[in-house]
Amino acid sequence: MSNAYEEYMKQMVLPMREELTRSGFVELTTAEDVENFMEQTNGTALVVVNSVCGCAAGLARPAATQAVLNSEKKPNQLVTVFAGQDKDATAKMREYFEGIEPSSPSMALLKDKKVVHFIPRHDIEGMSMETVMQNLMGAIAAHC
Repeated sequence: MSNAYEEYMKQMVLPMREELTRSGFVELTTAEDVENFMEQTNGTALVVVNSVCGCAAGLARPAATQAVLNSEKKPNQLVTVFAGQDKDATAKMREYFEGIEPSSPSMALLKDKKVVHFIPRHDIEGMSMETVMQNLMGAIAAHC
């Protein structure tokens, strides 16, 4: 039986999840999902580490969706893990971000399973959405 807090949080974060999934991002909710994705992925992948914080809502999620929408080139895959919600999936994904401190929200552009561009929280929080979007669009243009 799940507790009331867990159920409340599932309902609370649903729109935060859907903001990315409506834009084509695939949620990886378990460590196994992440492992399977990383075993099977080729080319480029944009990974958004989602969060409930205000900078995820007002900056990270809109910047990620708009960057993909407005880029000529596109990553081969779009995926997301949710920090604080899908803890095992997030921890497993962070294992692939070698040498990078955990940060949420954050975005990683992977090429052949290696991080080629990373946008940590401190490059999101306090910035304009357009600045974060341009940062990501530049990485997409350079690596996709």
